Amino acid sequence: MSTVIENLQTVTDEIEKAKARREVAKDEEVILVAVTKNHGVDVMREAIDAGVKNIGENRIQEATEKFSVLDREVTKHLIGHLQTNKVKPAVKMFDLIHSADSERLIEAIDKAAGAIEKVQDILIQVNLAEEETKSGVHEENLQSLIEKTDASKNIRLRGLMLIAPNYSDVEKCRPLFRQMREIFDRIRRTRQNFDFLSMGMTHDYKIAVEEGANIVRVGTAIFGQRNYSQ
Repeated sequence: MSTVIENLQTVTDEIEKAKARREVAKDEEVILVAVTKNHGVDVMREAIDAGVKNIGENRIQEATEKFSVLDREVTKHLIGHLQTNKVKPAVKMFDLIHSADSERLIEAIDKAAGAIEKVQDILIQVNLAEEETKSGVHEENLQSLIEKTDASKNIRLRGLMLIAPNYSDVEKCRPLFRQMREIFDRIRRTRQNFDFLSMGMTHDYKIAVEEGANIVRVGTAIFGQRNYSQ
């Protein structure tokens, strides 16, 4: 069985290969967010000590418990759906929230950030495939949500996030990733600090990088199958 360190090296190597296939400059960074949902603190420490600088969590309660004892410096990403009643602890804890997807949630984040005199970095989650089982704003409503974010005093919009359908044929993700990159580039031309396109997980991160992702969210390929008794 391969170790976390070995898996991390494999994922890092695959990201570099995907960048090369896209003819991306070697110094253009693709941020690897190691997703530690349902994995313990010891495993998180092992990954961070091996060079991981970004940790992703899905659930507020689990993240609170683990980060309170982690004793490592790391950039914290919230990648799971955020309910409005969990916004206060999320804003206190996370450096980047990937999953902003409604005006109501934007209002709650703005209020919570203002209360602690913080400017909260966020991504807007887009549901390009319009899957009923997934969160995210539909493309036709994206501009109005951007305008809502711009009107907020305590939020900085840093980019977009996409979760592609879990197709058995991973190549089916490619057109969605490509479309998302086109949307991202179009918006980016008119904005400052709009830097991040978060796309790709264990099953599709290589294609996501080939199509322009500069943040990927990888858990199983690094840590193995999740321990759901955690």
